[in-house]
Amino acid sequence: MTNDNKYDLEERTAVFGESVIALARTLAKDVINNELVKQIVRSGTSVGANYMEADGAESKKDFRHKIAICRKEVKETKHWLRMIVKANPGKKDDCKLLWKEAQELTFIFSAILSSKGNKT
Repeated sequence: MTNDNKYDLEERTAVFGESVIALARTLAKDVINNELVKQIVRSGTSVGANYMEADGAESKKDFRHKIAICRKEVKETKHWLRMIVKANPGKKDDCKLLWKEAQELTFIFSAILSSKGNKT
């Protein structure tokens, strides 16, 4: 990710979702991974979709609600990354990189929600 894209949340959340999809494609297909893949793809890709909705929000209240959903979904994705590592110990390094990005996004969304300019 270039330095310019680091501050572009639309791009950053899209790349995050793409990275989740790429990870999911590397997992062996079995009864456990199939369920984990469904869950992580759903939560990991919804971060960007909800950010896009926040960007087009009709009010401050709507914006804050969508950002809160972004934070919720990215935190859920961290949970699924942990479960994927448990089921696929060889994917620990890949998941660790994604987890770090998820943690940074969590901090960003939390900061947006706690900023005084966004209080309703």
